[in-house]
Amino acid sequence: MSNIFLTGATGFVGRHVAARLRADGHRVVEGISPRRKPSSPDQCTVDFTRDLSAAAWLPRLAGIDAVVNAVGVLRDSPRQRIAALHRDAPRALFDACAQAGVRRVVQVSALGVDGGDTQYASTKRAADEHLLALAARAPADGGTALSACVVRPSVVFGKGGASSALFMNLAKLPVVVLPRPVLNARVQPVAVQDLAEAIAALLGRAADRQGVVECAGPEALPMGDLIASLRAQSGHGKAGVLPLPEPLTRLSARLGDLVPASPWCSESLAMLGTDNVADATVLQGLLERPAVHYRDLVARAWNGR
Repeated sequence: MSNIFLTGATGFVGRHVAARLRADGHRVVEGISPRRKPSSPDQCTVDFTRDLSAAAWLPRLAGIDAVVNAVGVLRDSPRQRIAALHRDAPRALFDACAQAGVRRVVQVSALGVDGGDTQYASTKRAADEHLLALAARAPADGGTALSACVVRPSVVFGKGGASSALFMNLAKLPVVVLPRPVLNARVQPVAVQDLAEAIAALLGRAADRQGVVECAGPEALPMGDLIASLRAQSGHGKAGVLPLPEPLTRLSARLGDLVPASPWCSESLAMLGTDNVADATVLQGLLERPAVHYRDLVARAWNGR
């Protein structure tokens, strides 16, 4: 698949996916925010707050073999309505893919959205389900059905990620104070480079893979232990860990809701306070090698390989 349309190309995951796909020899057409000016013929502006019909997307799909949607925001804001970005625009894009004869679509979602009731989870899930329903539908003209998969990673770690920066900042503190549900929630962090490579595989040697693909790192551990490990990897001594009392937890999340740029808010509290684990062999199979272990995240995902 040589011509790939990538939305969210300038975001945390999207930047790594674009680099990996180009390294594999693909031509990547980047869909970028209207706030940015295209700097090459392989960039075009897309507006996920306004491009809510298939007709808006069809002109961009001429000559495109595959589409990767890597658009994602943590929370709702007046400028970036999460329902439009996660649900309405992706569904319109996927409808356009089916109409245009795009052969393969990869939707980047998140582990746990199938059972979550946050805005993040419900809007991502709606787009995921719409894509999978399109792929299950026989084409009216008897042509080739849309091939699609939904990638749901655990916590994605790397330089440029908002949650990764939050974890690294917490790892610098001599005493870490976090809500008890967050400290105890189990995660299986995935290096962003590994996720990008897995997505590239789903457009290449694993392009026949359909449905939901859960991507999790080699080993699960509680969030508190992950932060302790990041601290040790960064060369700091052991830190104290204290659970934040429940009233202060709720207050801190509500205060975060008032700061649109803050990665800490009611949505992140709900997501980080639940287990986020899956079968580690799925990602390893896509990579055809061991994935980056959480003990090596700082050296291999934060500082680069």
